[in-house]
Amino acid sequence: MQEKHLFEYAVIRVVPCVEREEFVNVGVILYCATGRFLKTVYHLDETRLTAFSAALDVAELQERLHAFEQICAGGKVGGTIGNLPIASRFRWLTATRSTVVQTSPVHPGLCTDAEATLQHLFKQLVM
Repeated sequence: MQEKHLFEYAVIRVVPCVEREEFVNVGVILYCATGRFLKTVYHLDETRLTAFSAALDVAELQERLHAFEQICAGGKVGGTIGNLPIASRFRWLTATRSTVVQTSPVHPGLCTDAEATLQHLFKQLVM
């Protein structure tokens, strides 16, 4: 039997109008300390997003979400935050924000394969 590992995840949301508190789930970020795993996957459905607000700049959203990927990867590509320890990078990415790109509260779980769990959560919560 494979050993189960604690993981934490948050859903990445686009909040076109912060005051209205409406959002579209666009991605998931997952962190597993024992597996030294930190990764995000996302998908921007332009039709769905512009239904909320025609003023959304999808190219800018793409850049912001790409920054999530770079920070998860760590090192120089992630800038100053990318040089932090993996747990600190996850906490920074999931910190409460009042911007167009936000994350849900962090949720815990147990998994045997962090990548498979990330893909499952993505399909379940975003697609």
